[in-house]
Amino acid sequence: MKPPRILYVEDEIFLAKIVSETLQGRGFDVVLESDGGKAVQRFEEAKPDVCLLDIMLPNKDGFDIADAIRDRDTEVPIIFLSAKSESGDVVNGFKIGANDYIRKPFSMEELIVRIENVLRHPVGVAEPEDLKFGAYTFNPKRQTLLHPNEQRKLSYRESELLRLLYQNRNDVVERREILNLLWGSDSFFNSRNLDVYITKLRNYLKGDPTIEIITIKGIGYRFVIG
Repeated sequence: MKPPRILYVEDEIFLAKIVSETLQGRGFDVVLESDGGKAVQRFEEAKPDVCLLDIMLPNKDGFDIADAIRDRDTEVPIIFLSAKSESGDVVNGFKIGANDYIRKPFSMEELIVRIENVLRHPVGVAEPEDLKFGAYTFNPKRQTLLHPNEQRKLSYRESELLRLLYQNRNDVVERREILNLLWGSDSFFNSRNLDVYITKLRNYLKGDPTIEIITIKGIGYRFVIG
């Protein structure tokens, strides 16, 4: 079985070297490109399983590269890695069709977990815009949670946490995985934040008693739809 191939577009030479060597050491096949103007051609040649794109690049920025990739392939996962952390940049990235957006600086463990997360979903099977479970309709892109008696706008992190739990419904999702994916580290402070967000989601979903977020003590959570 061939290792997953990653197209990594990054013009910071030192960072590119560290990330590429670490990913290769973890079993990934990395195709590295430093020139944004050549990235789309490299995509067509390499046929990667995942694209990692910086945004501020010479000759063509990451947003334009992602847009061109989406014209050619609507399913390949795209992850932005960028120092641009304004909410507008993040929103723009997801509007273009990115699967994830990681702010620099980031940990390699966080990056690897996020790559593994996007690879878990079958290529060619697009997630529907509206996710329906129990009495609820959840739209991750619009960050809305609809119930016959209530409409709620979720924060970005609430939405991503609910999506992660839903995608892994009936399976246990480890706390460490959630923390690394959504907070960037499993520190004590972030762990307490996760507890708060789980409580919020349970409160949001109390309109349907068949839906549960079950705590698996010392391990994580299981999202169950009765």
